Amino acid sequence: MGKSYSLDLRERIVGYVDAGHSARAAGRVYGVSASTAVRLVSARRRTGSVAPLRQGRAPGTVGKLAPHMDFLIEVVQSDPDITLCELAGALAEVSGVQVNVSSIHRALVRAGYSYKKRVGGAGA
Repeated sequence: MGKSYSLDLRERIVGYVDAGHSARAAGRVYGVSASTAVRLVSARRRTGSVAPLRQGRAPGTVGKLAPHMDFLIEVVQSDPDITLCELAGALAEVSGVQVNVSSIHRALVRAGYSYKKRVGGAGA
């Protein structure tokens, strides 16, 4: 995820526009896109602030897989060698939920499961 522009830069862009210049000119002068300058000026008019909004998901937000974690853990415990693709297929078959395998991987890592390779080439 990208990083927000600093509050100092945001205030300088809005101040440049307040001084009578266009938002496009402010974008050129400060090295940001014209749409960013327009968006900052609009946000200041709307809310009175140019502070960046919070990025990412709010803490405690339940994802799409949260209601199905018991099922996923049960399947992984019963068949430790199941692949993520097979796990996604099983979830789709049982509950009709389509998810990306990377989402299942992140959910299982959060639950304490990981895939470890053994020296002989076989997975753990």
